[in-house]
Amino acid sequence: MIRIALRTLRFHKGGFIASFIALFFGAAIVIGCGGLFETGLHSAAPPGRLGAAPIVVTGDQSHPGTHGESVFTERVRLDASLTATIKAVPGVADAVPDVSFDAAVAPESGSGAPVRVTGHGWSSARLAPYRLTTGGAPTGPGQVVLDARLAAKAGIGAGQRIRLLVHGGAKTLTVSGLATASGDGDTLFLSDQSAAQVDGRPGTLDTIGVLTTPGADRGRIVADIEKATAGSPVSVLTGDRRGWAENPSIVTDGTKLVTLASVFGGLSAMVTVFVVSSTTGLSIQQRQREMALLRAIGTTPGQLRRLILGETLFIAVIATGLACYPGPRVGRWLLAAFARGGVVPDALAYRAGWIPMVTGVGAALLTALGAAFISARGAARTRPTEALAEASLHRRWVSVPRLVFAVLFLGGGTTLALVTAHMSGPMAGSTATPAAMLWTAGFGLLGPGLAKVITAAIHWPLRAVTGLAGRLATLNARARIGRTAAAVMPVMLATGLATALIYLQTTQSSGSQRAFSENMRADLAVTSVAGGLPADMVDTIRKQPGVAAASAQISSLGYLEPKTPPSRSEIDEGDFEPTEMPMQGVTAEGVGGTTAFRARTGSLDGLHGDSVALPASEAGGFTIGDMVPMRLGDGTEVSLRLVATLDARRGYETALLPASLLVQHTDAGLVPQITVTAAPGTDPGALAHSLSALAGQHPGLTVLPRAMVGAVHESEDDTQAWMAYLVLGVVIAYAAIALVNTQVLATAERRGEFMLQRLVGATRRQVLRMMTVEAILVAVAGLVLGGLVATLTLVPLSLSVLGSPVPEGSPWILAAVVAAAFALTLLTTLLSAALVLRGRPGAGAALRE
Repeated sequence: MIRIALRTLRFHKGGFIASFIALFFGAAIVIGCGGLFETGLHSAAPPGRLGAAPIVVTGDQSHPGTHGESVFTERVRLDASLTATIKAVPGVADAVPDVSFDAAVAPESGSGAPVRVTGHGWSSARLAPYRLTTGGAPTGPGQVVLDARLAAKAGIGAGQRIRLLVHGGAKTLTVSGLATASGDGDTLFLSDQSAAQVDGRPGTLDTIGVLTTPGADRGRIVADIEKATAGSPVSVLTGDRRGWAENPSIVTDGTKLVTLASVFGGLSAMVTVFVVSSTTGLSIQQRQREMALLRAIGTTPGQLRRLILGETLFIAVIATGLACYPGPRVGRWLLAAFARGGVVPDALAYRAGWIPMVTGVGAALLTALGAAFISARGAARTRPTEALAEASLHRRWVSVPRLVFAVLFLGGGTTLALVTAHMSGPMAGSTATPAAMLWTAGFGLLGPGLAKVITAAIHWPLRAVTGLAGRLATLNARARIGRTAAAVMPVMLATGLATALIYLQTTQSSGSQRAFSENMRADLAVTSVAGGLPADMVDTIRKQPGVAAASAQISSLGYLEPKTPPSRSEIDEGDFEPTEMPMQGVTAEGVGGTTAFRARTGSLDGLHGDSVALPASEAGGFTIGDMVPMRLGDGTEVSLRLVATLDARRGYETALLPASLLVQHTDAGLVPQITVTAAPGTDPGALAHSLSALAGQHPGLTVLPRAMVGAVHESEDDTQAWMAYLVLGVVIAYAAIALVNTQVLATAERRGEFMLQRLVGATRRQVLRMMTVEAILVAVAGLVLGGLVATLTLVPLSLSVLGSPVPEGSPWILAAVVAAAFALTLLTTLLSAALVLRGRPGAGAALRE
């Protein structure tokens, strides 16, 4: 039977090609998403500026006891005394300390926009290694060495003077030399003493580059360094992990990439299962007459099953094997797109082995064989005397297993919908996405019955408008309800997913923007291109005429620790799970006038020193005056006095800390933004102009109106949404390909029917009119079911995020989805029908049925 199966494939080219396309693209997408998942797990980042150091020591960004599941978003700094400790380890030739600081460079004349750079001490230049090409090293406080690429970009040469905007101020320096190396070119070097002064954190370092003696056992040295630094929050990095020290955000962004890839990889796999199974099932269903004849002439059920499974396996092996070539390229393309959009660092390297390939190939193979087995089982169980009648009438459209699984999927969708409606807004999307797939699967299993209901509901309006063509189309749809349902399901999949998932993103973005706008009460925001503003700048601004209130705004992410410290066994076993807590540093005197934060209990006036105001939902077990154990963004353990509890929008809870406390535990060590409220009767525009005059004392200072601050926040949300849109676009594009694929297959296999209609007198135009009505019927039915999937997904989400059942987003999104569904369905159906009708009505092949 296997030999017969291979021979019969050439007589079913349409079904072969349709199944091949579904399997090929499905496996490629799943392999690509699997590659992203593995890339996030590895978080490999080949070193750039630290490439000459085989071993790099940096702060451990993982929260103790969580085994890397919870990470600190601010750089965990090292004690400077560790340099001597590491240098004393046998096999270490030298330990080179390094500090980093953000700055901006501009010509002394002030012409041209400042260029953002990262600064370091000159001794760390050997870690790249950097090589001087012009001039000499910086030996004094007034000298600087620029990367040659940076100098060319800024139009600066050796011997010229520049303005260095750093730490909220400006310094005039002389370019003592230019240097070059591989890696990032936006780098400059000061003398070690000047770099330490600019960094402003005496006694601490960012990293320590370890140079080893020739022939030393690096594995042994790593073990000895870990032993020598035991008790300190230290990571000893080698290989591709050395890039973590250059960019600690790789650790946090790698975790985000794992989450994103797992969610959308699962979504891609489910869509692949749906598309492959429906396409394979339709391809086999088209051959029911052939299967019936085989049963009628004595083919046994086992032989029939082997025939169908053999054909399917042959196609699936070829398609999934070929998908292994573009699959990793899909993953690389997605990662590169994320890096260009600023979603992940561009230093993150794509690393994927055989597991994503096995997963993608296995999912497609198992799905295809499963669909073939189910179809073959139905054909094989039919008695020979009933086979031909069953093939011609298509009487059965539902079975007990199909009904049971449909109920299970719809029940799962209902459960997730209830969970979504009661979740916090930012987290609601995590359950809404799988809910959409469960609704789609449930309705897909009930497809023939639902298509029958929708066809019955709209057949009279169609017949009234389209006449004879509508009558023939509706009779065809009702007589061949299985074929109609197979054509409807891809339309439902594409439109339902597109509508649900796009509006999911717009709704969540709207919820975030609404929360920001409701909390923002200030008229202006003061920022600086010099990396930030000094903390005492808040007092300076508050004393300006026309200012009613001014407050620092410093965002970070820390953890609320349990009142009872975890035991050593809990930490060692990783059973400890701290509560992640967004933090905002504010000024007690101005927070009430610039934000909507209000105390439910206690008073925000007490936000001085080591104190905190917690959201009421997170303050359980604490009363005003209690000491609250927390970890700040850089891992520092603190015990803060609770001075107030806050009412907060669900899902957007934030702990408030004094800006003077939080600023010391951020990477920049500066205030990124100061919000300002104008006094009654003061024009915000005039106030902005007067505050801009402070730029003379604080170069780089910029004053933004409230609308621009909101736009900046919205653009940050758009960046995160763009990442989701990109992956969604890939999945939806695959669903659209499946839609076209299925319509072509369903139409092209009706050659005999069309030619028979031509023989009895129908013109080519009349047949095309009938197919136009059928395409409209399929599109309407698919849109109705897709709309139902979207509604059941979005209403719970909108209730959670916006407190309203109506999602947020442009109506043109829905219009575009509807127009695209109609256009694709009509175009593919009519083109396929036109190609089929090119043959002569009396051709013998046309009468094969």
